[in-house]
Amino acid sequence: MLAQSGVQVRGGEQRSVAAVCCWAFFFVAFLPALILQAIDTRFGTALAVQCVVVVHTGVGLARVLTDTSVRLVAFGFWLFSYVWLGLAPLAMLATDTYPLGHRSGETTAFVAVMLTELGLLAYTAGAALAAGRKRGRSAVLEPLLSRTLSPLPVLLLCGLSLLLAVALIPGQEGGLRAYFTSRQALWQSDTQSDTVHALRVWCLAVPAFWSMVALVHLPRRATGDRLLRAVRRLLLPALLALNVIVNNPISRPRFWAGTVLLVLLFSWRRFNTPRAFRGTAVAITAVVLFAFPYSDYFRYDERESLQVVGLAEQFSTSMDYDAFQQMQTGIDYVQENGFSPSALLGVVLIVIPRTVWPGKPQATGIEFAEYAGYDFHNLSAPLWIESYLWGGPLCVVAVFCLLGAAGRRVDDIRARLRDRQSTLAVLLVPAYAFYQLIFLRGSLMAIIAPLALLLILPLFLTRAVGPSRLPAPARSPATAGHALIPGHRRHP
Repeated sequence: MLAQSGVQVRGGEQRSVAAVCCWAFFFVAFLPALILQAIDTRFGTALAVQCVVVVHTGVGLARVLTDTSVRLVAFGFWLFSYVWLGLAPLAMLATDTYPLGHRSGETTAFVAVMLTELGLLAYTAGAALAAGRKRGRSAVLEPLLSRTLSPLPVLLLCGLSLLLAVALIPGQEGGLRAYFTSRQALWQSDTQSDTVHALRVWCLAVPAFWSMVALVHLPRRATGDRLLRAVRRLLLPALLALNVIVNNPISRPRFWAGTVLLVLLFSWRRFNTPRAFRGTAVAITAVVLFAFPYSDYFRYDERESLQVVGLAEQFSTSMDYDAFQQMQTGIDYVQENGFSPSALLGVVLIVIPRTVWPGKPQATGIEFAEYAGYDFHNLSAPLWIESYLWGGPLCVVAVFCLLGAAGRRVDDIRARLRDRQSTLAVLLVPAYAFYQLIFLRGSLMAIIAPLALLLILPLFLTRAVGPSRLPAPARSPATAGHALIPGHRRHP
């Protein structure tokens, strides 16, 4: 009877086939047609395979938007893949127009598209394998994400954040005003080295962010925590003001400011339901598709008037979408210089200073920019080309298979813990899911330090829980299916 109603049973819940078809049509047919109909399309082998990538990423995004559970990690992955490695390369290949000067041949473009699809297939396979084992309990992820906020460490971090603000903000040239001018002004007003400046900024931004989020989600008791409630009322306004200063979208990158906002949103109990997630995820997708390039308005002191252009021109000319062209540059680089496993060592051993390790690799985006002869080095290096640089196609398969499996397990664990508002899963998973966009975009060496700080700091604010408080393994589909049918009773 359920099959005849046009729905699929999955884990005891229903997915609308009509909704999947509608969203798949929108992502796979409507948006690509909107891009291609406005331009003089240049057909070729690479463009044909790119259409397969668009279908793969479009269907992946459609499935997430119609899922019966909240899958934040999967949403972040498929959103990046669809926009930056699906639609943007489609426009570039169709028009033979790219945002950067270095140009590769048709063969290199074809290899880049095949490399993209290889990573997507590996990610899909890894996620499918993890979904098949979802009834099992992870020995590492389950206890980790079940950790619960502890009041004393949270209050200590709140105090540390406010002390850092008092110590570092007045020392910033331009003072408080510099944080509301532009990213360029905040960077240029600091006379210290780039490394010291980045350390100053992140040591203010990340602790201030986690202090506020953790304080909001500290578990509350009905009686006996009068002092904690008083401290919370005192600290929350100060931390909110601090976050407005150090985490606002004027002086901070769009990806980071968006992560802060979306973690606050998705750690709220109301947005832990599938229906609320679907509506919000659709809104986020629309913003990324149509408003993202214009959200960098405050990056520079001298601001040009905003000029709204079509999607095809936006994707093929804006440096925000340099990922696919950087993949082509990386393939040319590997063909000329060979693979570079030491680039992975540079990511793993990022804390070792160059004074100790003179031969430490550069960030991959910078390496490719210098190879291509660009003066501007702040360019991306997607995880696809990073992993290809480490060891070729097999390395790409391994990295994305692990990424897909881990992402699926994390999403499933968070779904089982969604009613426990003070667990690490409710806080940490949204933070990774949305910062994942910059993680996938790369370069890894440029973002690994703030990513590590973002993910590791909450561990010190939580305490482990006993085995009895770990989430119960998922029920088998057969058992869950019986619960859906009214009047149907289990027999002993």
